[in-house]
Amino acid sequence: MDRLSALDAEFLHLEDETSPMHIAGICVFAGPAPRFSELGEAIEAKLPGLPRYRQVVRTVPFELGRPVWTDDQHFRLGHHIHRAALPAPGGTVELNALMGRIMAHALDRSRPLWEAWMVEGLADDRWALVFKVHHCMVDGIAGVHLLQALLDISPEPEVGVPVPWRPQPEASAVHKVIGSWVGLADDLIPWGRRVARVAASPIDTVRDAAAFGVGIGSLAAHLGSTPSFSTNGRIGPHRRWSHVSVGLDEVAIVRRRFGGTVNDVMLACVTAGHRALLLAHGDDPERAVVRTAIPVSTRDWDQRRSGNRVSVLLAELPVGQTDPVARLATIRETTTRLKASDMARAADVLVNLADLAPPMAIGPLSRLAVRVEHRVAQRSVTTFTTNVPGPPFPLFCLGREMSEYLPYLGLTDGVRVSTAILSYNGRIFIGVTSDEDSVPDVDVVTDAMRAALAELVAAARRRPRRES
Repeated sequence: MDRLSALDAEFLHLEDETSPMHIAGICVFAGPAPRFSELGEAIEAKLPGLPRYRQVVRTVPFELGRPVWTDDQHFRLGHHIHRAALPAPGGTVELNALMGRIMAHALDRSRPLWEAWMVEGLADDRWALVFKVHHCMVDGIAGVHLLQALLDISPEPEVGVPVPWRPQPEASAVHKVIGSWVGLADDLIPWGRRVARVAASPIDTVRDAAAFGVGIGSLAAHLGSTPSFSTNGRIGPHRRWSHVSVGLDEVAIVRRRFGGTVNDVMLACVTAGHRALLLAHGDDPERAVVRTAIPVSTRDWDQRRSGNRVSVLLAELPVGQTDPVARLATIRETTTRLKASDMARAADVLVNLADLAPPMAIGPLSRLAVRVEHRVAQRSVTTFTTNVPGPPFPLFCLGREMSEYLPYLGLTDGVRVSTAILSYNGRIFIGVTSDEDSVPDVDVVTDAMRAALAELVAAARRRPRRES
C-alpha cells in the first residue's frame, strides 16, 4: 500500500473550487489525426507501465495517516480520454481558449487523477493531445518521464501486447491505519541515518547546521508581504492561457555574450513579461515587488518514481529595470546569490520534516489556511515560474511527430499569473496562465517575453564576446 508523501498530500489539501491542482501540457503533432479508437488502444497498451493511471486516492479514517493509493475497482479508460474540435480557423487563439476552459475544471477525485483530450481541427493539418495530471501524482520532471512513457521515441509505433488487468482489493479501514503507521516508521529510517552521521562526523554536522541556518534565514527574509497591485490578490474559477516558443540557439547566443544559465535568460524574459503587464494595468513597476517561487528538483534525472521531489527558491524579479541587459545581469547575480544561500536545501529539509508531522493536524491546518486565503489572499509569493528540461529528441504518437510541447501551470490564491517553461527538441516552449477575471490580457506577458529575448539577441550580436 503506497502512501502519498506529505508534499503530495498537500496538493490535495490545497485544492478547492478556484484552485485546481493539476499540471498539464499540449502535445501538437504534424499530420492528420488518428482515429479516436486507435488513440485509446495506444494509451491502453501503455497503462501496464503506469500503475498510478489506474489507481485512486483514498483517505485514511480520521486522518490517522496520509492518503494512500489503491487500485480503482471500476476503472474505465473511457472515463479519462475525451475528444474536442477547434472552431475554424483552428489557430493559436482557438487553441489557447480551449486550453483555458479545460484547465479551469478540477479532476474527479473518485477516479484516477488524469485526463487526455484529443483535439482536432488545428490549422495546417495538425492535431493535439492534452495531458492533464494532478500535481499529487507528478512534478515537472516526473511529468516529462510520464510523457516519454506514453509516447514513442521512434516513428515506428511500439505495439503493446494487451495485458489483462485485475485490480487488487482495496485495503480495509483498519489495514489503512496500520499501513500508514508502518509507513511512518519507514519515514524515520532516513532520519536515523542522519543522526548516525551526526555522531560520526560532528565537524561536518556543525557546517551543515550553519548552512541550514543561513538557508532558513534567506527563506524567511523572502517571505515578507509584498505591496498590493493588479497582478496579485484573490482569483476566480476561470483561466486564460497563452503560449510562445523560442529557439535554444537564440538563448545560447545570449549566454555566450552575457553569461548565466538558460534559466537566467528565461527569468529575464519572464521579468520583462511581468513589467509589461504591470504597465498595461496602470501599475508602477518601480514600486512593485514581484516575487516568484521557483521549484528546484531534488530528483535524479533517472529516478522514475512518481510523486513530487522538489524544493523551492524565492526570487524578486527586477521589474523596475528598463534595460534588458541590465535586467539579465541582475537576475544572474540574484540566482547566484540564492544558490549560495542554501535556501533550496533548507526548504528541502523542511519538506522532508513534514513527512513526520501528524496527518490529523496537517490536513485541517491546510484547509483552514485555504479558507483564510479566500478572505485575505497571501502576498508573500506573487507568481510561480517553473523551468523543466524536456527530451532533446523528437517524440512520436502513432507515427506522427510531436512538433510542440506546450506546458501549463496552475494558480493559487494570491497568484494571478504563473509561467511554465519546458525545452523540447531544440526549442523552448512557454505557457503562461492567468486568472480570467483579474488578468484577461495574458497575451501581454507572452508577447513581451518574445520581444525581450529578441532584444537580448540583438544586444548580444552588437557586443564583443564576454571574457571568460
